[in-house]
Formats: sequence, structure tokens, C-alpha cells
Amino acid sequence: MSQLSERPEKPVVGVSMPHESAFLHVTGTALYTDDLVQRTKDVLHAYPVQVMKAHGTITALRTGPAFAVPGVVRVLTGADVPGVNDAGMKHDEPLFPDEVMFYGHAVAWVLGETLEAARLGAAAVEVELDEQPALITLRDAMAAESFHGARPLMETGDIDAGFADSAHVFTGEFQFAGQEHFYLETHAALAQVDENGQVFIQSSTQHPSETQEIVSHVLGVPAHEVTVQCLRMGGGFGGKEMQPHGFAAVAALGAKLTGRPVRFRLNRTQDLTMSGKRHGFHASWKIGFDADGRIQALDATLTADGGWSLDLSEPVLARALCHIDNTYWIPNARVAGRIAKTNTVSNTAFRGFGGPQGMLVIEDILGRAAPQLGLDPMELRERNFYQPGQGHTTPYGQPITQAERISTVWQQVQDDAGIADRKRDIAAFNAAHPNTKRALAITGIKFGISFNLTAFNQGGALVLIYKDGSVLINHGGTEMGQGLHTKMLQVAATTLGIPLHKVRLAPTRTDKVPNTSATAASAGADLNGGAVKNACEQLRERLLQVAATQLGAHASDVRLVEGVARALGSDKELAWDDLVRTAYFQRVQLSAAGFYRTEGLHWDAKAFKGSPFKYFAYGAAATEVEVDGFTGAYRIRRVDIVHDVGDSLSPMIDIGQIEGGFVQGAGWLTLEDLRWDTGDGPHRGRLLTQAASTYKLPSFSEMPEEFNVTLLENATETGVVYGSKAVGEPPLMLAFSVREALRQAAAAFGPAGISVALASPATPEAVYWAIEAARSGAGRRNGKEIPAVASALSNA
Repeated sequence: MSQLSERPEKPVVGVSMPHESAFLHVTGTALYTDDLVQRTKDVLHAYPVQVMKAHGTITALRTGPAFAVPGVVRVLTGADVPGVNDAGMKHDEPLFPDEVMFYGHAVAWVLGETLEAARLGAAAVEVELDEQPALITLRDAMAAESFHGARPLMETGDIDAGFADSAHVFTGEFQFAGQEHFYLETHAALAQVDENGQVFIQSSTQHPSETQEIVSHVLGVPAHEVTVQCLRMGGGFGGKEMQPHGFAAVAALGAKLTGRPVRFRLNRTQDLTMSGKRHGFHASWKIGFDADGRIQALDATLTADGGWSLDLSEPVLARALCHIDNTYWIPNARVAGRIAKTNTVSNTAFRGFGGPQGMLVIEDILGRAAPQLGLDPMELRERNFYQPGQGHTTPYGQPITQAERISTVWQQVQDDAGIADRKRDIAAFNAAHPNTKRALAITGIKFGISFNLTAFNQGGALVLIYKDGSVLINHGGTEMGQGLHTKMLQVAATTLGIPLHKVRLAPTRTDKVPNTSATAASAGADLNGGAVKNACEQLRERLLQVAATQLGAHASDVRLVEGVARALGSDKELAWDDLVRTAYFQRVQLSAAGFYRTEGLHWDAKAFKGSPFKYFAYGAAATEVEVDGFTGAYRIRRVDIVHDVGDSLSPMIDIGQIEGGFVQGAGWLTLEDLRWDTGDGPHRGRLLTQAASTYKLPSFSEMPEEFNVTLLENATETGVVYGSKAVGEPPLMLAFSVREALRQAAAAFGPAGISVALASPATPEAVYWAIEAARSGAGRRNGKEIPAVASALSNA
């Protein structure tokens, strides 16, 4: 076991405890970015000047009328930018654009004494537009050959030989939707300038260092003149990884020009219509199986809907390609990727970051192919698992470690859920109920942990011990409700060997820990935990030297446990507070900067080969559904999950993440139906689902009636902080089991052995049409080729 993963005596990690801000959350006393406005004097409010057309060139922008509105102080335009007029890392996102690229694109910002004054001022600004044709749907862009960014190609083996050796070859296509983040807290920032002209920004951002970088280049100042702090976020899910930067830059520019604090906050409609979503995808595919149902070859093209700018579309697409194999060995593969450019919001990171999209493609293929092969879907999946001891590598060349865990979680979830007995009960129920059907599906996951861009796999921390023995930790990760801060407190207390109440955590800010990576890719605990542990180890080593002198022992024989230093074989002890005080008077440094870099990663983006992931997280879920044959309405009767989080740092937090991730995944796959106006009228490109009344989110009514989550035991991950594994993203993909259960339930309304195509999201309407197809025998049977029918939204 590595030193990084080894746990000391009586660790605080591994203890179930509530979220460090749980009490503040439930009592409403937790502060978020926009709450700080009430504590700030003379704040100006920013409001966007939006153009309600999907595409066109600005021919005139008249700001004069805005100043006739009482309370309007300033109108920000591109002419005001002293640095670079761009809010993105690819330099394709002008902060103040000359060309409108999506319906509702902000072209200027009004600053007012009140929000209402700013709103009225924005309405008074006159914009003339040379309107141009707009590509709204993914299919529009594909037909027009409208693409941007990289076109990766992943190849392994010999697909021609693979198809030649295949007893069954199927082709098809599949289009599936994106997803709105719908975090509770919308985008927000508050910028202030001090007497030296330095800018301080409170931002709801997952990536404070990149927010700092964008603001500094917009203002044309060095990074050390810009400080970004993130108190906490009311949800992020990836939506605040890239997109807060431009919003923070608007507030910072306004503060710099007026000398007054500037508050920025999008209302819910603005947030929904101006910020990016999960990328929707289109997949065309051809797959070959041998006579026993084992995959021989896969040839696929994945097209991501990037929206109007690149944002993070390239790494999202790369991760989708890296996860199209999921838990299955594909000896011969050729998978191409491309990014469509459409006149919609710029799609961005979302929990799973392309992994869910890639994995959904192979799960959909297997779900459709199983009846054609005459196999139970569970059996087909199991036959294709990566197997231990076979030397299997992914299509991009990374060896599969812990392949046995794929089968371990799969078998455990079957045992825990009593699958064999319940399948017999379901068959009896279906035989007795012609208009209601039940189904039970199991799916597994293999999700790679680390940023695909190797340089991002680093973290920093600053740990301070004060003379009274209290400890303050700073780290580069941000808290969005996922419990990262809770885990970091536990890591610090464990490493120092002190009670948890001795440790406090400071808000994340760029002048404490510089050059940090986004809290994303499920790597927050790995990177920041490693850095916190490193800083605390430095401090502990110094203190052990002091304790050794006091106890008359060698430093290697001193142990710090629960706030007391003791020497092996001695009754003498030294309390933590006394130890710290003694160290201070001996002029021992009581602060330390920690650092961590993930070892063993390499990635060649051009060749699309390497080992980009530190390890894989595994899991399996069994979901039972009941479907109404008249309406397609359904309910989730029971969910059983077994998930691999290594040795959990904080079990209560991890179980909450698994539950939440699963429900969010079920929302994406079954409920959340983004719709745009695709007509040729004046509102072409307008997001139609721009409120909770039209965009259906999972709620209590969609929760499983029985929900069982088990953490895999004896699952230590060596080389990771205290043997843990990431938990943020992987559980989302366990929700594939919901969609596959719905497919099987719809098929149960038709003759045996029928293959059913199912749209995603599988709304009750989509399930109803799948039922109708099954009843009419429209699906294919008896091994005939699967038709190239797109599972798509009606407007796509």
C-alpha cells in the first residue's frame, strides 16, 4: 500500500458525518455570492442587452436612449474593454460580440443604481441587426457540414477483419438530448476595486484560477491584480466550470470603470437561455458480434452539438470517445468524433463530461441488439465484460486495472437485489396484466478518473496552525454542495492526528492557493486531498521533532493520535495545544504549502493513445420499473446500487452523491426534454423550455419507491489519498438501468424477441410510441438487421 493511501491509527476519514455546512443550508444562513450584495455599499447592478434573434451581424448599437432612464449609470460595450474582448480559452467567445450567434445573445451590459433601472436601460438600448440564416438543430448543422474544433479518431485492432469474423452485423443511428444544469443558484458575481486599483471578485465559479485568468486578460492587467473568491455554490454540475468567467469579467470591468462595486446575477430565465447545457449527440454505428454474442468490431461516428463556440466541447468529445467501451472489451474499433457548430448557447461541461454520452451509445446498442441475438440483455452485457488476466486494454490503449471489480459489483447487485426471484415474479405479473408491464434491468459502469489534459491533474493547499492549536486549511477546490470541504477537513484532521473540531476551512481564493484546476472531472478530493495531506505531513514532521525532544524519544517513535503525542513504549504524553505552543517558542514554522500531482498519466491527443486516467471507478445498478400501456407513464419501483468508491473518505457524503447522481442521470435519460423553436418565424432559435414549468426536473415523485445503495467493501485504491476513489460523476451513469428497464417494459407489450428503439429522453410520450411499435411488431426480430431509425426528439 502506498504512503498516500495508508491510514493511520484512529483516522477521522472513513467516519460518517454530515456535510460541514448542512446546518447552514437547512436554516438558510449559508451565504452565497449574491447574498454579499446586502453587505456591500453603493452597489451597481448589471443587466444584459439581449438580441432576440438566432444569428446576425450588428449594424448599429445605440446606447444613448439608455441614459434617459433614471438610475442608469453606464452602458458597457466592446469599446470599453482595455484588454482582450474575449471570455473564453479558445478566443472564440467575444465578451461584447459584433455578431449575434444565438437567440438571446448579450451584446452590451447596462449598469444601474437598481436592478430595475438597469433592466429598463437595457430595454432602451437600440440594436440593428443584419439577420442571417441560423442552424438550430444538430441535424441542421450536420446537413450543412457546419463543424468546428478537433476531429479525433480512435482506432484499435482491424475492424475490417473484425466484421469479416462477425456472425451478426447490425447498423443504426441514435440521437439523444442535452441537459440543463438547473443548479439552484444561478450565475452570480460581485466585483470591487480597492484604492490601489486591485480587483476582488466574489464568483460562483468551479474554477477560480481560470476566472482570474479571463478577468485579467479582459482588463489588460497581470493576474496578481485580480483576486477571485468562491464562498460556495448552490450547485454547479459543470455549468460553472467555464461559463462564469465572462460574467465575472463584466462585473469586474464595470467596477474598474465606475469605481463602484458591481453586482451580476442572472435571473432563472436568463440563466436557462444564456448558459450552455450538456452536449446532445448524434451517433451512427455499425457493430459486429460472433455467434456467441461477443463484440468483434465497432465502427462509429459521434457528433457533439457544441453550440456557437467551442468552450469545452473538444475535451467533452474526447472523453465520450474514451468511454464508448464502458465495461466491454471491443477488440477492433474505429470511432470518429466531430463537433457541430449551431446557433444555440455554447454547450459546456456537465457531470460526466462526455462520458455519459459515449457510454449511452454502447448501452443503447446492446439494449437493441440483445433481442436480435436471442440473448437476455443481462447475459449479453456479461459476456462482453473486460476480464481479469486477459491483458485487455481500452480502444485508446490504457490497460484495464481491477477488471474483476466489473463482475464483482455486477454479481453483488444481483445478490443484494434478489434478481433471479424478482425476474420470475415480473414474468408472472406481466402474464396477468395485459395493460401494465414491469421490467428489471442491470447496467454497469467503468469511468476513468483524471482530467484528459494531463496538466490539469495538480492541486495545491495552504495549511496554517495558530499558536492556540487551531488549524486553518485553504485548498484550490470549490464547494458546490458535493461535500469536498467536509472531506478536506477529515483529511487534515487525520493527517495531523487531531480532533475534527480543531480544524476550520477558509473559502477558496486565488491569493491563497494559485494556479489551481477546476473542481471537475471528479478529481476534487484526489487532487486537493493529496495537497492538503502533503501540507499537513510537512507540519506533522516538524511537530514530531519537537515532541520527540519533549518526550525523550526519537521522532520516528512518536505518534500523534486524537490530539495527543505519545512515544512508543512510554506513558509520557504531550497535548496538541502544548505541542504547538512549544513549537512556536522554538521558532518552528507553523504553516506549509502543499502540492499534489497525479502520477502515471500520459496522453497523446493527436494519436488518441495513452493512459489518461489514474484509475477507473466501477459500479452496477438494478432498476425495476412499471409502465402503463395506455399512456406510457411509468414509475420506478426499486433501485439497487453497488458502487466502488475505494475506501470512502466520508461514507454519508458518498452515499448522498451516489443517490443524487443517479437521480440526475435518470432525469437526463427520462424527463429533461430541451426544446427550441425550429420554425422559420421571428422566434426561430428561442429556447421553449425556459422555466421549471416547461422543463421537467426529477422530484420526489420520480424517486424510487425503494432505493438501496451499498459501497463496495475491501476496495482500497492504492496511490490515492487514504485509499479513496472519486464519486462525483460516475453514479450518474448508473441511471442507464432505468432507460434499459423502460425499453424492456415497452418490448413486453409486443411478441417475444422484439427489438425496440427508445428515444432519449425516454419521456412517457416516447415510451408510449415504443410500446406502440412493439405492439405492431415494428421492431426487428429473429436476428434481422436493426433498422437505421434515429431515436430522436421530434424537434431534432
